Amino acid sequence: MKITRINLKIFVALMVLVQSSYTNSFGEVASSTISAEGMINIQSQFGVAETAERLEKIFNKKGVTIFNRVKHSEAAEKIGVSLRATELFIFGNPKLGSPLMKCKQTIAIDLPQKALIWQDESEKIWISYNDINYIVRRHNVNGCEGIISKIEKVLANLMKAAAQAKPKESHQ
Repeated sequence: MKITRINLKIFVALMVLVQSSYTNSFGEVASSTISAEGMINIQSQFGVAETAERLEKIFNKKGVTIFNRVKHSEAAEKIGVSLRATELFIFGNPKLGSPLMKCKQTIAIDLPQKALIWQDESEKIWISYNDINYIVRRHNVNGCEGIISKIEKVLANLMKAAAQAKPKESHQ
C-alpha cells in the first residue's frame, strides 16, 4: 500500500485519538504500561507497602471510608501462588458517591471506588484506579458535570499524594 499524505494525516489523527482515549483531563496515563480501558495508572515513587500505608493515612485524614484492604499477594502466597506485590483498597465517600448515584442509580454497581497498588514486571510500582469519566460513559450519565468534576479532582489528588513525595519547601 502506498503511503500518501492523506493516509499519513489519517494515521496521525488516529494516534492522537488513541492517546486521548487513554488520558483523563489531568493527563494521567501509564507511561510504560498498557492500561486497561477506563483505568488510570500513576507511577509511585515508593514500594507497594509504603504506597499502601501512605494511601491509607491520606484516606483517614480526608475522611474517606475504607471498606476493605485486600492484600492479594499475601493471599496468593498462602495457596502457593507467587504474585508480585499487589494490594487493593475498596473506598468511598457518601458525600460524593450518593449525589452521583442520584444522577444515575445504576452507577452504584461501580461504587465504592477501588485503588490497586501493584508492582509490574519491571519492578515499577503503580496506583491504578477507575476513571470516573469511563464509569460515567458506561452508565450514560448526563447533567451531573459538577459532581463528576469534583470526583475526578479528588481521586487524582488522593492518588498523586500517595504516589509522590511532597516537594521540599525552599526557605529564602
